[in-house]
Amino acid sequence: MADRRLQVFHAVAEHLSFTRAAEALFMTQPAVTFQIRQLEEQYDTRLFERRRSGIALTPAGELVFSYAQRILGLSDEMDARLGEMTGDVRGVLPLGASAMVAECLMAGVLADFSARYPQVRAQMVVANSQEIASRVAGHTVAVGLIEAAARQPGLTCDVCRDDELAVICAPGYPLAGLKKVGPRVLADHEYVSRETGSATREIVAGYFRDSRVPPEGLRTQMELGSPEAIKAVVATGRGFSIMARALVAREVQLGTLLAISLHPPLRRKLYLIQPEDRFQSRLVSTFVQFVRQHMKGTAP
Repeated sequence: MADRRLQVFHAVAEHLSFTRAAEALFMTQPAVTFQIRQLEEQYDTRLFERRRSGIALTPAGELVFSYAQRILGLSDEMDARLGEMTGDVRGVLPLGASAMVAECLMAGVLADFSARYPQVRAQMVVANSQEIASRVAGHTVAVGLIEAAARQPGLTCDVCRDDELAVICAPGYPLAGLKKVGPRVLADHEYVSRETGSATREIVAGYFRDSRVPPEGLRTQMELGSPEAIKAVVATGRGFSIMARALVAREVQLGTLLAISLHPPLRRKLYLIQPEDRFQSRLVSTFVQFVRQHMKGTAP
């Protein structure tokens, strides 16, 4: 029901790229450019400024973007409410997940949910846990799945699963012959870390501190923003990292990486977060229930 030009503008503002917005909307780039030009002509102002490195929102564009998020969110909510009146579960489902959750769990969850509810169109943002919590608190994402309890006020935060973390390294790395390894031994080896804001980084730092090994004293070689990037670097023998066993199951099976148990063990919880002051549509409540059952292995 929302103005198509507003939908196109929102996509360009989200991606800060006409090309990526066109791909996301299944449109041609000239068609996207035309829609933006029409919107700029309507309000007689520039919404984007062109730079050598790409595009950026102008102050007017920032204002339009804030309203576009609210308008499109209300439009999606209206679709969901109307679906409830007809007994359907349908509409747009804006989700957020940390990289680990997205890569390990959400592909299967969304595939099963889509098969059961084909009139639902899921849109998932993948970012670190801190960013996902901020998006849920700002009502641009209805449900988030993250690796650390959200600190922002106004959110409900429920545990939906726990996972074991393990040391990962290349088969030829010095740690490779160990069955278990502790923090003090790890402190003598090169470490590949997640980026600031990552829940895994915080959990691992707390683990080292609890063992009286200052995390800032680790021989950190680099900080990377995704599990896939870390696995690629670790596979070259540049160092070890720590991540969920589920994330490296395929690589372990192929023999490109090893997973070594931590001693003492390290487990972390996965959290489902929602705004506590937001109307929960039938679509959202159905998805939340589905996720909880799926995480327990009892999805309908």
